[in-house]
Amino acid sequence: MIEHRLGRAALGALGIAAFVALAELAGRIGLVPDVVPHMSAVLAAAAELPLEAQFRADVLATLAACASGLAIAVAVAVPAGLLLGTVPFVERSVRPLVEFLRPIPSVSLIPVAMFLFAQSQDAKTALVVYTCTWPVLINTLYGLSDVDPLAKETLRSFGFGPVAVALRVSLPSAAPFIATGIRIAVSVTLIVAVSVELLAPGDGGIGAFQSLAGSANRLDRMLAAPLWAGLIGLAANLLFTVAERRVFRWHRARTEGAA
Repeated sequence: MIEHRLGRAALGALGIAAFVALAELAGRIGLVPDVVPHMSAVLAAAAELPLEAQFRADVLATLAACASGLAIAVAVAVPAGLLLGTVPFVERSVRPLVEFLRPIPSVSLIPVAMFLFAQSQDAKTALVVYTCTWPVLINTLYGLSDVDPLAKETLRSFGFGPVAVALRVSLPSAAPFIATGIRIAVSVTLIVAVSVELLAPGDGGIGAFQSLAGSANRLDRMLAAPLWAGLIGLAANLLFTVAERRVFRWHRARTEGAA
């Protein structure tokens, strides 16, 4: 198993190295406009950015909006999912609204958020909450539909009410699906936050750093900032994946056994 994972990591590193080499070659032979800096220049700028206090502050501003928005989304979506998944009348009443709102791109709501919130940091957080709510809510509902009905009936036969059944059986059984929804939500938080910062750079952030670098005609720094955003997103996804596998190892073993 360890050798298999190391092999996959090596292939991933090889793919990244090949992409970097091809991007550098494309710049050297003129396949991209001369105004675009070479990949080597972008990587050199990316290596210098963590040494700058302003860039570190911008990264923290972006991550603060992502973390607070994700926490609020989980606090809202999980109880809402439990309510919808355990009360059929509420689910039938609210499901059309959920299906209507869920496909609306969060980026299209940036002007509305900027109008409603005076501070761009608040607008970022609000849009992150909106974006992250849907994968967590949908995965919560999906997990509740996978709960063993016999376990719920057993608890009801011992006199437990709907709330106790939901907390003792439904929520623990749906927890792996909820964790998957959170991991999916993590991967899109940076996209939303940086998008808001690009349009409203007043309160800092990675997008604000890009805007400032672009206005100063430092395209190498403007392209280096998204590289760090990608690395942060990749690290967050790996962290959540490892944690999910360790915490819900029982669910993975049960799924593999059923297969």
